[in-house]
Amino acid sequence: METGEGAGGPGGPDGQGIRFGCASFNQDSTSLALGTKTGYKLFSLTTVEKLDCIHESETPDVYIVERLFSSSLVVVVSTAMPQRMNIYHFKKGTEICNYSYPNNILSVKLNRQRLVVCLEESIYIHNIKDMKLLKTLLNTPFNPSGLCALSINHSNSYLAYPGSATIGEIIVYDANNLSTVTMIPAHDSPLAALTFNASATKLASASERGTVIRVFSIPEGLRLFEFRRGMKRYVNISSLSFSPDGQFLCASSNTETVHIFKLEQMGPSGEDEAATWSAYMGKMFSAASSYLPAQVSGMMSQDRAFATVHLLTSGQRNICTLAMIQKLPRLLVATDDGQLFIYNVDPQDGGECMLAHKHRLFGVDDDQDEGTEPEGSEVTGPAQAYPSYAATAALPASGPVTATLTGYSEDGGAVKGEVIPEHEFAAGPVCLDDENEFPPINWCRDGTGGVQGRRS
Repeated sequence: METGEGAGGPGGPDGQGIRFGCASFNQDSTSLALGTKTGYKLFSLTTVEKLDCIHESETPDVYIVERLFSSSLVVVVSTAMPQRMNIYHFKKGTEICNYSYPNNILSVKLNRQRLVVCLEESIYIHNIKDMKLLKTLLNTPFNPSGLCALSINHSNSYLAYPGSATIGEIIVYDANNLSTVTMIPAHDSPLAALTFNASATKLASASERGTVIRVFSIPEGLRLFEFRRGMKRYVNISSLSFSPDGQFLCASSNTETVHIFKLEQMGPSGEDEAATWSAYMGKMFSAASSYLPAQVSGMMSQDRAFATVHLLTSGQRNICTLAMIQKLPRLLVATDDGQLFIYNVDPQDGGECMLAHKHRLFGVDDDQDEGTEPEGSEVTGPAQAYPSYAATAALPASGPVTATLTGYSEDGGAVKGEVIPEHEFAAGPVCLDDENEFPPINWCRDGTGGVQGRRS
């Protein structure tokens, strides 16, 4: 799930007094992480009416916070040290490890198999099991926003990132086998948003113009769907997200409208199975499009939104996701003024989605007599500043980050194109609830460049 930056981004606070730094939904949209100037919070998204704050930390100026599914592993980056990534076991309040990189960290993506760190012109791929650095992709196209997407399906771990700084090319990379899968010429203008569906069989993209959203098959890279968000104006699409079943795709931007598109299945004849008036008109337009100029026919043949939401304000950054909460489909929108909106979605008829509940993520909710962020029984104190467990490798500007565990060097085999051994892969869901936790790192220290490690 993409992160929405608010208070100045990786370079530091913007001086405007905005407390909201970032927000991100976890991989299956069961949790929301919120970073602010005063710390970060983790919320559980199991009910519509109640928003449980399960953890709160006083780590200041957080602009990246990512949680691994519903585990206790959380990744944090702050503007105080934008080149360092800290990984915590938040239930114990302890640091698992930390890593430093040659430049500011712009985004972090993770699944049960890989952890990916994106810088402006390089990408670092770690094995999340032991934080071994498996691959460094150097000299990637200029990517000032750190745009990338990692599939949550760890059996393939596809990584998508821009293949050009001037046009919308997408590189699809296999982060398990450490090889490039395909290059997709997706848009004429640079990319603005990317996301995989849960099974990693589809990839959605949007460009900086924000008018067209395209969906491609993975790993083939064939165009499957094309949706038009609008024709009147260019917008900044800040978030794309598939529904858990992959049948819907939501998109939010800096406007007041959030769009939900339906990935309609085509019948054997290539026609829409639903015999609706809109489907009939779509067929008529498609038939007529062969007689019209290419630009006009392209606009006529593209599907429009299946459902929409109109937010109260526009011009602010937000992120959206589609999730099943209490067995019903919901659209969740977190805005950069610190609010979470939950909408009901009609999967049959679509249309305007109805607001089910609104929560304030920090401060007092003016619309309710009492706060809407009760702290659950699992809330712990802030993470303590324990000594570093992993070495932070200081590198010259021209070189990649070195590995920080004894016996784990970047040229240790996988980087040469060999398939990673089967024992390196996670056998199942990651659990961080006992002493035999994951990753199996007890401590690592770096005195003068030498690295020592010991497993628990």
